[in-house]
Amino acid sequence: MKGYVQDIESIATGNSDFRRVLYTARNCQLVVMSLKPQEDIGAEVHQLDQFFRVEAGRGEAEIDGVRTAIQAGHAVIVPAGARHNIINTGPEPLKLYTLYAPPNHRDGVVHPTRADAQADTEHFDGKASE
Repeated sequence: MKGYVQDIESIATGNSDFRRVLYTARNCQLVVMSLKPQEDIGAEVHQLDQFFRVEAGRGEAEIDGVRTAIQAGHAVIVPAGARHNIINTGPEPLKLYTLYAPPNHRDGVVHPTRADAQADTEHFDGKASE
């Protein structure tokens, strides 16, 4: 099958990995994430656009110093060049998916923990899922 068609809500809420790349197209990439209570993705700046959708939990989205409460059902768009962070402020895991446009990570990469993600120097290598 060409493309990606799945129940993203179930996949995101069932995911326990900090980061898991599900699908990489030429111009965008689908990734699920799970943040433990009080965990964050880490403040970062990309030269690409990024979209987040929260499927479970609650937290805060910080974009260029402005913090906004988020919870299941919220969407966040981070434009290229904006310093951003997603922080889990709740007692349960924060489950979300994100779209990078263009891709940011190597296709298929899995980081079970934030420490694994920080220790890995991987970046998108130009190879798509198909």
